[in-house]
Amino acid sequence: MALKYKFATKQEIPAEHQSLYVERDGAWLLDADGVVSQTKLDEFRQNNITLTNQLKRFDGIDPDDVRSLRTATMKMQEEKLKLEEAAQIKAGEVDKVIEARLKAARAEWDKTHGVVVAERDALTGRLTAIQIDQAVVTEATKRGLRPTAITDITSRARQTFKLVNGVPQSFEADGQTARMGKDGVSPMTLAEWVDALVSDAPHLFEANAGSGAAGSGGGAASNRSVKNPFRKESFNLTEQMKLQKTDPATAARLKAAA
Repeated sequence: MALKYKFATKQEIPAEHQSLYVERDGAWLLDADGVVSQTKLDEFRQNNITLTNQLKRFDGIDPDDVRSLRTATMKMQEEKLKLEEAAQIKAGEVDKVIEARLKAARAEWDKTHGVVVAERDALTGRLTAIQIDQAVVTEATKRGLRPTAITDITSRARQTFKLVNGVPQSFEADGQTARMGKDGVSPMTLAEWVDALVSDAPHLFEANAGSGAAGSGGGAASNRSVKNPFRKESFNLTEQMKLQKTDPATAARLKAAA
């Protein structure tokens, strides 16, 4: 007697054959290599029949003949168009012929133009990112940017700056409104943005960035190395007040780094 492949419950399996079955997916199946259910076998056979019928549709068709037929069809369409145009010209409908030609040419131009514009925009985006990245890293390095923070700070810069006439300019979150600098009139410079970041995200910079680092925010500390008057070892109240008056951005940076 042939063994049955599947039983719904263990109780249905003859006692002498129970050791030959294993439970899978809520049923008891014959434990044998290469054995599949009748359902799977029927499905496989049906798929083969369907595929065979589909292949029969292309039996005897030569790919070269198909290409030749396509070429011939295109030539026929061109000849038909020429005949139609000749008939329109003979009927005095020259304007229609010109309009149809312009429409076809415009469609082809739009297609080509769309590809060119997409490539241009992609290249512009990459160039913008590179220029902004280089500019912000250069400024931030002057303030002790950590090498491991480059990815973080460039990501932040790309969300704030755009190239305007080849120069990075900062914008608000809407991407349209220019972000003002500390004077409230001029757009925020990249140097001012980095100065603010030293205070807002000090973890991006070395701990000693405020002492001995060259400032670049303008004012008294813009082109010289300074001691940090907010640090315990170089605490100087007079220098603090003087710096806060002449260069608030640098004062905030040094205070955050203290």
